[in-house]
Amino acid sequence: QVQLVESGGGLVQAGGSLRLSCAASGRTSRTYAMGWFRQAPGKEREFVSLINWTGGRTYYADSVKGRFTIDRDNALNTLYLQMNSLKPEDTAVYFCAQASYQFGGLNLNTWAYDHWGQGTQVTVSS
Repeated sequence: QVQLVESGGGLVQAGGSLRLSCAASGRTSRTYAMGWFRQAPGKEREFVSLINWTGGRTYYADSVKGRFTIDRDNALNTLYLQMNSLKPEDTAVYFCAQASYQFGGLNLNTWAYDHWGQGTQVTVSS
């Protein structure tokens, strides 16, 4: 069984930075694509950023491109999201997720991910 545990969320002022981490245990994550998603109150869960199994390919939502950076350390089974120039509209619960398929490319649909963390709250004040 896979367990994903996020950390690093918190309250920050607009323009500030946070770095989220997601530690994976159980099934090794190193051969699976992973991603960060977020969900604001009253809204559907949306993809933020994805990374393939090698870390060589990444993909970002237009709303975070140029401000967020996704990375992974397969030796540590850990996924990261560096968030800079945060805006109030970035406020949400952030989830990490592991794809249901090994190797392959990137899929921004939530149904392509079969393991999810419990989420970490990010709040950006104006």
